[in-house]
Amino acid sequence: MRIVVIGATGHIGTFLVPRLVRSGHEVVIVTRGTRSAYVDAPEWEQVERVTADREQEDRDGTFGSRIAALHADAVIDLVCFTVDSARAMLDALRGTDTHLVHCGSIWRAGVSHVLPITEQNATPPFGEYGEQKDAIARLYKEETVSGGVATTTLHPGHISGPGWVPIGPLGNLDTSVITRLSAGEPVEVPGLGAESMAHVHADDVAQAFQLAVEHRHTAVGEACFVTAPTALTVRGYAHLVASWFGQEARLESVSWDRFRETTAPDDADASWQHLSRSQVFSLDETRRVLGYEPAYTAEATVLDAVRWLVDNGEVEVARPLVV
Repeated sequence: MRIVVIGATGHIGTFLVPRLVRSGHEVVIVTRGTRSAYVDAPEWEQVERVTADREQEDRDGTFGSRIAALHADAVIDLVCFTVDSARAMLDALRGTDTHLVHCGSIWRAGVSHVLPITEQNATPPFGEYGEQKDAIARLYKEETVSGGVATTTLHPGHISGPGWVPIGPLGNLDTSVITRLSAGEPVEVPGLGAESMAHVHADDVAQAFQLAVEHRHTAVGEACFVTAPTALTVRGYAHLVASWFGQEARLESVSWDRFRETTAPDDADASWQHLSRSQVFSLDETRRVLGYEPAYTAEATVLDAVRWLVDNGEVEVARPLVV
């Protein structure tokens, strides 16, 4: 197939584009041209490149027509964040046979009421990001059901892998918690530490997007969660990280008020955003629709990310990794 990937050099595209090329597809990548993929691969030499500033072209009303003019069998849109942008893409592709595969987010689901969360029992989202992702998914579903553009939406969890900082044990991007755990120092944990996080390896997300375009007949009209088969609690994640350095985690449960007093505001807010949702997702629908089988557990996912940070001097640690 001829496949267009929008936002191809980010977390997902880094692994997706080489996968598609290896599978024999003709790949066109659309990026702003400001960065390279996180992991180099020879397959990048075989892709067609298009440079475009999506935000500006969306404002000008030209981005959708640019994509339609590429005459793709499938368009994988990894960087659509607003309903207006999504609607413009539908308008441009309507009347074609292009399969539009959109990257949503598990944050289309709100706080957990029943675990695991399924596509049927998810609570309503909260916050601008989750609400927009949910609205886009609903818009695309309605479009396809009404006989318009063939769409699929995939909702990844907290994407992790080599090349960037993963969501850490406290639900934020502050790597100092890894430093403290590697040294066996005490770590203050907001609440009980029983809150869950839904990580997923970037290559498993890439697998899901590849399956979506290659299994169009079952994927069209669907919206599926994409996570690792396991999920980590705050305390479990902290004990896991400490063990990688031959340490025991020393955790102290504190109130959220205390945590906010001792944590940078942005980090404290990120922690609340992740941990207040406390999400664990079922993969039953994703397996049924796509044949998805993640290669990485949540444990292996975060280890791969932390190992890269240590190996590349991106985090200060008191002891070497023992795994």
